[in-house]
Amino acid sequence: MVGSLAAAAVLAGGLTAAVATTSDHGASDAAGAPDSASADAGFARDMAVHHQQAVEMSYIVRDRTDDEEVRRLAYDIAQTQANQRGMLLGWLDLWELPKVPERAPMEWMGMGDAPPGKDGALMPGMATNTELSRLEKLRGKEAEVQYLRLMTRHHRGGVHMAKGCVKRCEVPVERRLARGMVESQTSEITLLADLLRARGAKPPAR
Repeated sequence: MVGSLAAAAVLAGGLTAAVATTSDHGASDAAGAPDSASADAGFARDMAVHHQQAVEMSYIVRDRTDDEEVRRLAYDIAQTQANQRGMLLGWLDLWELPKVPERAPMEWMGMGDAPPGKDGALMPGMATNTELSRLEKLRGKEAEVQYLRLMTRHHRGGVHMAKGCVKRCEVPVERRLARGMVESQTSEITLLADLLRARGAKPPAR
């Protein structure tokens, strides 16, 4: 686990540096940076918001269970997604673009006309405020199952968004990050399903 986090930190530095020195869509030169309405900027903003909720959920469950397997997974997800969120926001800084979404969530994916999210669930897979409040009140196995189910849905939404960036983003290093998200979160969805079955529960329906 420590090795994976260290590797993520090294990758973060390399990706950020690569963006800063990119000639086609480099962030240090505002004239060559992606447009604020681009898929690159939209993905960076929306995924930063999406990741922040995963970090929040992961730290909530760590305080509500003594199960080391779930606690390790939650810590790994929190650290990985906080690191990636920092990269996404850092790129927006380098591109001299606003970090706050300027348009409807997912508009960069052609989903700007989708019904607005309810109860705080702004994008695919995000938990509602009610679901987060429930997670905060649970303990032990009940908290574990709630977290594993919410994170399964969250990862599915994240994979959907990352695939959208792979298809639409133009900055090569951002597409590479998105491909990595697809691979890692797809793998974790399988692990989440295994952990749910071990607790006599099932993943949420698609």
